Amino acid sequence: MGSLATAADELLPPLKYPKARRDDDIVDDYHGVLVPDPYRWMEELDSEEVREFVDAQAGVASAALSACGHRGRLRGQLTALFDHPRFRAPFKRRDSYFYFHNPGLRPHGALYVQRGLGGEPRVVLDPNAFSDDGTVSLAVVGVSDDGEHLAYGTSASGSDWVTIRVMRVRDGEHLPDTLSWVKFSRIAWTLDGLGFFYSRFPAPRDGADLDAGIKTDVNLNHQVYYHFLGTEQSEDVLCWRDPDHPKYIYVPQVTEDGKYVTLSVSETSEPVNKFYYCDLSALAHGLDGMKGSHGMLPFVKLVDRFEAYCGLIANDGAEFTFLTNKDAPRYKLSRVDICEPQSWTDVVPEDDKAVLESACAVHGHKLLVNYLSDVRYVLQMRSLVTGELLHDIPIDIGTVNGISGRRVDSEVFIEFASFLTPGIIYRCDVGAEAPEMSVYREISVPGFDRNEFEAKQVFYPSKDGTKIPMFIVSKRSLSLNGSHPALLFGYGGFGVSVTPQFSVARVVLMRNLGFVACVANIRGGGEYGEDWHRAGSLANKQNCFDDFIAAGEFLVSAGYTNPARLCVEGGSNGGLLVAACVNQRPDLFGCALAHVGVMDMLRFHKFTIGRAWTCDFGCSENEEEFQWLIKYSPLHNVRPPWEKGNGTDTRRRGTGCLQYPPTMLLTADHDDRVVPSHTLKLLATMQHVLRAGAEGSPQTNPIVARIERKSGHGCGRSTQKIIDEAADRYAFAAKVMGVPWI
Repeated sequence: MGSLATAADELLPPLKYPKARRDDDIVDDYHGVLVPDPYRWMEELDSEEVREFVDAQAGVASAALSACGHRGRLRGQLTALFDHPRFRAPFKRRDSYFYFHNPGLRPHGALYVQRGLGGEPRVVLDPNAFSDDGTVSLAVVGVSDDGEHLAYGTSASGSDWVTIRVMRVRDGEHLPDTLSWVKFSRIAWTLDGLGFFYSRFPAPRDGADLDAGIKTDVNLNHQVYYHFLGTEQSEDVLCWRDPDHPKYIYVPQVTEDGKYVTLSVSETSEPVNKFYYCDLSALAHGLDGMKGSHGMLPFVKLVDRFEAYCGLIANDGAEFTFLTNKDAPRYKLSRVDICEPQSWTDVVPEDDKAVLESACAVHGHKLLVNYLSDVRYVLQMRSLVTGELLHDIPIDIGTVNGISGRRVDSEVFIEFASFLTPGIIYRCDVGAEAPEMSVYREISVPGFDRNEFEAKQVFYPSKDGTKIPMFIVSKRSLSLNGSHPALLFGYGGFGVSVTPQFSVARVVLMRNLGFVACVANIRGGGEYGEDWHRAGSLANKQNCFDDFIAAGEFLVSAGYTNPARLCVEGGSNGGLLVAACVNQRPDLFGCALAHVGVMDMLRFHKFTIGRAWTCDFGCSENEEEFQWLIKYSPLHNVRPPWEKGNGTDTRRRGTGCLQYPPTMLLTADHDDRVVPSHTLKLLATMQHVLRAGAEGSPQTNPIVARIERKSGHGCGRSTQKIIDEAADRYAFAAKVMGVPWI
């Protein structure tokens, strides 16, 4: 192992870090515990001082990246592999099929339409025309049931704020309609095609517009409106608001038969919700009669407690079928007659082992259900009436990314991908007695040969003995000699399952840098249902870090890699994961890449939608939960490891003692979900506490930040931004770990 170790200061030029002002007068009292916050000023993201700090740190990162010799090669290889046609599954409206397609290197995919499956496709909406630099993207789309009108929402610089516009499909003519201050919304058309429901927040009282810098205020008082085509937003009908519960978020949906509008009501990111419905057919004068009134729609509260998740799958008149985790942590399908709301029956009971991931009602009274079993998808056709299994639909090991179908149609499209399958769109005639899937479109990547690689699943023990699944993807016939660079990815939060997906960047790393690519399905995710999620949240959050650290230890002990060549990566909650694990085990990693992470666990709830995450993390305003958070909060647990007496770091010659691994923190100036102050405060703290760049400091490994301009939390980025960021972060990892180009 020693022959592979190379000190980072031999690989990168000495970096000069800007000295950030510390305000030692800012000290918070948390239940009797005094906690300094000297970089509180970094929360004022539009201030001149923050801009100067960001510019100075960008200069440091630029100096580091300019010394990374593989950067240009990586960009070239990534560009070559990204240059292939990509498609999403079609969705049908009347006789028209709509789908997204990017021929290769366009910044964004465009929306196409064709009349019938054999019709000539044409572009309906091209997001590449929204802006010259590709920083305005398409965030949400809704096509009316008759296929005549398209409502779509655009997002600038990756923001969660959306502006909705409307156009005619047949000629591309835009209507004057423009809807602002939309966020966390769906576009839900009524069956008559006269308008749609959507959700928004009130406009700021200061008259600010969406382009006036990043908005970090807490989002409160979500409201549901109905918009009639061809009218001003000021004329929209207010359908629902609840000032007594300003934290509620509402997602409207119109049932396929057009009779009901429903609201899924949530307060946090926890998989629990309330469920309301309104019978549109019972409105005396329809929605038109609501114009100018100050009353709201007469919603009925079918489920009015936050005790379980219930997602509407289908309705037959007053009989509603739900996907739910009520008394079923691995989920089930249940049915209720809304005229008798106390009487629920199970249609598809909870499975003993597999998680019921999704269900889609198709062709009359059939269901396509999608199970997750040991992070492997299982697809079945069942009866919507009885839940009876009709057919197993075989698929390879991989991920079902979407099912596109409705009860009025006899065909379904299924999107599939895996680590070694760029993408297949299957078409299934569910009206047939024995439905079979045929390949409708297959995505091919020139220059990629799946036979060069292999993917396998292993199970390793965590600290408490729990078996954790992990996928390992590598070149075939890999020799387990401990010499390979490895990239370990994790998330572990909010019940999100991390399943096999194709990645151009991963292929380049494996092929040109010899990486082993690993995905650990740690607790906190949803891979085994709600019990697995809860085992990694709140008081159990440390299990996530233990699972991820154990994954790294397994890869070393099994001979895949060694600590000098183990790079860890994660984004958002995964950025928190990486930063917390680096604090706890700096000796285990050769490089850390933490994207848009939640780093200040004591104040995250004070910005934008951060309050919704308290279900997974807890909140510092509660004394018990504060004690959980302060123990692992990345911002508050940076310590010079050389002061712990942990011995000599044999991986890095010339340092003489343990230090933090080379670290790149990544954020974006318009991230209004996990605001950039999280990363900026952690960056300044690490550079200060570790005395990075100071003469005589043991911390010679670089601590840098890549701060993307005109970008957000990751959604809606252009192809070029994706390529540039991947080239930068992996060139940095290869440089600091001494990985040669193959």
